[in-house]
Amino acid sequence: MASNEGFIGVNNDTPFPTIHIVSDSLGATAHSLARAAAGQFGYSDPYIETLPKVRSFNEIAGFLTKHQESHRAKGKPDDLVVFYTLVDDEMRHLMQAFCDERGMHAVDLMGGPISALEKASGLEASRDPGLMRTVDQNYFRRIAAMEFTVEHDDGRNPQDLPDADIVLLGVSRSSKTPISIYMGMEGYKVANVPLALGTEPPKEIYDCDSSRIFGLMTTPDVLVGIRQRRLGGSGRIASMVAASYAEPEMVYQDLEEARALMRKLGCIVIRTDNKAVEETAQEILRYFELAHPLQKSAIE
Repeated sequence: MASNEGFIGVNNDTPFPTIHIVSDSLGATAHSLARAAAGQFGYSDPYIETLPKVRSFNEIAGFLTKHQESHRAKGKPDDLVVFYTLVDDEMRHLMQAFCDERGMHAVDLMGGPISALEKASGLEASRDPGLMRTVDQNYFRRIAAMEFTVEHDDGRNPQDLPDADIVLLGVSRSSKTPISIYMGMEGYKVANVPLALGTEPPKEIYDCDSSRIFGLMTTPDVLVGIRQRRLGGSGRIASMVAASYAEPEMVYQDLEEARALMRKLGCIVIRTDNKAVEETAQEILRYFELAHPLQKSAIE
C-alpha cells in the first residue's frame, strides 16, 4: 500500500519524497491535490502520511517532529513536504512558522482560497473545520464506505469480500489502493485483492458477483518501470527473490497468471497503463453503474 497514513518512519525507498498531510478534517482535499501534483513527476501513487482531525497545534508538532527525526535517523533528507488544510487562522500561522523554523516545505491549501473569497465577497468565513461535509445521511454513508475501503485494502479481511460493492484484483503496483480510495471517497465500499505469482487468491473471491469484480491490467513494460522505481534502483536489494520482482520475465508471468484468474472469474478487465487514477476509477464506475443502476441511485 503506497499511502501509509499515520505510520511513523515509513520505508519509502523511492527518490520521490513522502508527502505529509495535516488536516482539521479528513484530509481528502489534500490527498487529491498531492496525488495530482505527484503525477506531474510520474508518481501517480506517492507515499502519503496523514494526520487527520487535528484539534491542537501540539498534535501537529508531535506528528511532524517524529517524522523528521525518523528521516534523520535513516540518513534521509529531513526537509519534509507538508500539505495542510486548516481553517483556523492561528493554527495556520503556527503551522507555517513551525515549518519555516524546521526547514520544511509547507503548502497551505486552505488559507489562500478562504482569504480570496473573503476579499471578493466582503463576507467572513466561519472557520468551522469540515463544515462542507454536511452531517446528513450522505455524509455518514461516505464515511462508512471509506472505512470499509481502508479496512479491506491489500487483501485484508477477505471474509468480507462478498459485502463489498466493488472488488479490485491486480498484481503488485497496478494502482489498486489509490483507485480504491478514490471510489471509496465517492461512497462505494471497495475491497482490493493483491495477486502474486504462485499464490491462490482468497476463496471468498468465488462467492462474489462477477459484475462487482474488476481486474486491473497493464503492460509488462509499464509494470517493469513502475516496479524498478519502487525498488529505487539503488543496488541495495538483499535477495534474488526481491530483485526478481521487477525482472521482465517474472512480470510477464505475473500478469499472465493474473489474466487467467480474471478469465476464470468472468470479471471485467480494466487497463490502467497511461491512465490517471481518476480516469481508471470513472471507467470502473461506468461499468458498475450499468450493472447496478439502483445502487447508483441510492449512492447519489
